Amino acid sequence: MDYEFDDDPSRIQRDVVWQWLSTEAYWGTTRTRADVEAQFDSAWRMVGVYRTDTGEQIGFARAVSDGVTFAYLADVYVRVEHNGRGVAQHLLSLMIDEGPGAAFRWVLFTRDAHTLYERFGFEAPDSTAMVRPAAS
Repeated sequence: MDYEFDDDPSRIQRDVVWQWLSTEAYWGTTRTRADVEAQFDSAWRMVGVYRTDTGEQIGFARAVSDGVTFAYLADVYVRVEHNGRGVAQHLLSLMIDEGPGAAFRWVLFTRDAHTLYERFGFEAPDSTAMVRPAAS
């Protein structure tokens, strides 16, 4: 199966991404549709993955940035039936290494896929990392 990777934000199939985030992403199910729309609208960069035969969106990543030295990677997903085909690795390569933030310091919060992220230089936080949990 062939895939197309694109960083054109107008091409993002918002309903598809919303469906996935609101039902399958352990980190996204508490957000409202309005929250996700606001995140789309304010994103520094978004990358989508599409099947070339149908145009269906099967992957997504979003980044927030100061546009100068720092970026936060968020909402990375590839539909499970497309796992194991290198899609996530290419998606992250386009987002991190091949985009305008290639020299940035990147951060993310995740409880899974650590091996994948390590390929892109992500490490466990050092003693300078501080996290303020979301208010309850």
